Amino acid sequence: MSPMPSPATVNVVIQARASSTRLPGKVLRPLAGRSVLGWVVRAARAARGVDGVVVATSDAPDDDAVADEARACGAAVVRGPLDDVLARFLLACEAHPADAVVRLTADCPLHDPALLEQVVALWRASPELDYVSTTLRRTLPRGFDAELVRVPVLAQQAGKPRGPHREHVTSGVVGAPGRYACAGVVVAPRADDLRVTLDTADDWALLDALVAELTRRHGDGPFAWRDVVALLRGRPDLVALNAHVEQKKVTG
Repeated sequence: MSPMPSPATVNVVIQARASSTRLPGKVLRPLAGRSVLGWVVRAARAARGVDGVVVATSDAPDDDAVADEARACGAAVVRGPLDDVLARFLLACEAHPADAVVRLTADCPLHDPALLEQVVALWRASPELDYVSTTLRRTLPRGFDAELVRVPVLAQQAGKPRGPHREHVTSGVVGAPGRYACAGVVVAPRADDLRVTLDTADDWALLDALVAELTRRHGDGPFAWRDVVALLRGRPDLVALNAHVEQKKVTG
């Protein structure tokens, strides 16, 4: 009788840096008793089907604090080039081998572990998929972005030394649907008009008020994405705080 195959390993890799151009130090800001980065690490660690959580930060001195905070929150840490995020992800895969990684960014504190579980479960059920995300067809608020990519596919992206994929990691995968097998998590009703990511002072105003109200209603979190959407649908005053903010464009 042949041995059962070992289950695939899935790690979450969170990209984080202190030197944000629009809101420096945003990932270390305190939000309802823990750092923004701490919220992301906690959600990733709470997601079933995830084997490890790694924060990939830069080797710049001002990211020493990011590395320290990541370790304090229970994540492993790798450090690499500030301006080559893909290189940092590949370093994370070398230091913490996995069959697939889930890419998160440290400026999305409201990640719902159940959504992360859905992304991972979809891939575990169909491991021939190269890429699974909540953004292939965006129906969730910006701030619940999670992308799973097979590590061999991620490694292929390193073949091009320059391009937007060095910063955005997966753009070479999503941009080649004829080459890669992709799938997505879609929800209804749509809520992609909402924004709960942290990139500007106005985003912070919304998140600070939103988390205070979510904590009052639902406890310490992490929060279900549907509770986040339901609260915002009933509070257009909060939505208006950052409705005008435009996401930075992916550039070549």
